[in-house]
Amino acid sequence: MNQPVLLHIVERLESLLGKLPATIQKPILNELTPLKELFLQQRSPRFVFVGSIKKNAPELMSILFGLAESDAFTSVFRWQEVNAQGRGTISILDARGAGDLASEQVQDELKRQPADLIFFLDEDGARKAEIENLIACLDWSDATKAKVVGIAFWPTKGKSSRGREREEANQELASRLREALSRKDQLLEVIPFGPTETFPIQAQELMSILTRELPNEARIEMIRISRNREAQQQVAQILVKSTAAICTAVGAQPIPLADLPILTTLQLVMVSGIMYLSGRERSLRAATEFVGALGVNVGAGMLFREGARAILKFFPGWGNVVCGMVAGAGTYAIGRAATVFFLEGVSIKEARRIYAAARKKRTGPVLPLPEQTKVKRLRKK
Repeated sequence: MNQPVLLHIVERLESLLGKLPATIQKPILNELTPLKELFLQQRSPRFVFVGSIKKNAPELMSILFGLAESDAFTSVFRWQEVNAQGRGTISILDARGAGDLASEQVQDELKRQPADLIFFLDEDGARKAEIENLIACLDWSDATKAKVVGIAFWPTKGKSSRGREREEANQELASRLREALSRKDQLLEVIPFGPTETFPIQAQELMSILTRELPNEARIEMIRISRNREAQQQVAQILVKSTAAICTAVGAQPIPLADLPILTTLQLVMVSGIMYLSGRERSLRAATEFVGALGVNVGAGMLFREGARAILKFFPGWGNVVCGMVAGAGTYAIGRAATVFFLEGVSIKEARRIYAAARKKRTGPVLPLPEQTKVKRLRKK
């Protein structure tokens, strides 16, 4: 399931919004916006290297992101897509050591594609020219959006390896970077790398920062590459809650049968999105097979909801609310089962049990009320 298919689904949903009451359109759009950013506008994260040139780009990719070193990284002072072992891609611009002529090329590249984050690499003390290069890259990119992470590589021998002195050196580097940056919040953190055997631990700390701080459009790719369990769970929760809220709102509207394809497709897109977070490929067919394995007949469930609507029409107002709750509760339960199965690795038998329990427990509506229309954003404020 590629992005054009997702775009078609979103367009169908947005066309349906025009048939809904004005009071409900804005809450649904608020739920739909982060989902579009995460899955429809998805792109590779864009990182820039500045600072020390002692380590080459393939070596840095191995240390920072746990990727196998490759000679395929050939572009200097230009954006290059690096394949993350089939789990996604990362865009890298190595701007270290750019002279006068090369700086114009770096400037053009950053104007064309702004950076999400700039890594300042320090191995033996940050030089003035390296910090000036950092500030220039921020200005060329978009200083209001790009963030900075300091990476301090310390030797394993000698006095620099002693804990207290390393900590003091890290604090000094952080202080110098903050003084140079126009805003205090631009520097996310300085992470010390060393000794070599601790690189994987420090790389995981870095991954946690990246999956939290990147813009929504770049987060999914980073989460797939890092396989960060906390980030996977966070995005899956947003996906399930937003989809359930949309299904509740759509299901509560008196549009018999016309909304069935929308509701069914939304549920399958939700499951395929959770599959994608886990590192698998998007697939509506695989999502349908999973829903069937839960013992859920989507078509029968929707017909039941329409039958309930026909009966409840004798109870104006309340009937539509109950129909919406049926759609929302079923969607939420399917999402919970998909989360534990694909992200936590439970058996399909356990997933069926969790689906049944979640459906019974979800007795209240998940429809966003006017005073609750602000969706919790994934970006850290």
